[in-house]
Amino acid sequence: MSESMVIDIIREAFWNVLLVVGPILLVSLTIGLTISVFQAATSISEQTLTFVPKLIAVLLLTVLILPFILGTMQEFTISMFTLITEMGP
Repeated sequence: MSESMVIDIIREAFWNVLLVVGPILLVSLTIGLTISVFQAATSISEQTLTFVPKLIAVLLLTVLILPFILGTMQEFTISMFTLITEMGP
């Protein structure tokens, strides 16, 4: 296994992580920022006000994009197993 092949595998793994987790993090960040601006404008300092909406949004988004997440992970896993079999003796 060459050094460039290892770098390509790691690059592909990081890209897949970004594809899977990116939308969830963006939604959580957007909702958290929106609620923080609302709290600053109204002087409400309730901790559950940020936690509960983010939790609900992340759960709903995860359910909605679950087929994409599973497809991406399955494609990466199959490519890794294929690569392992090609490197055999």
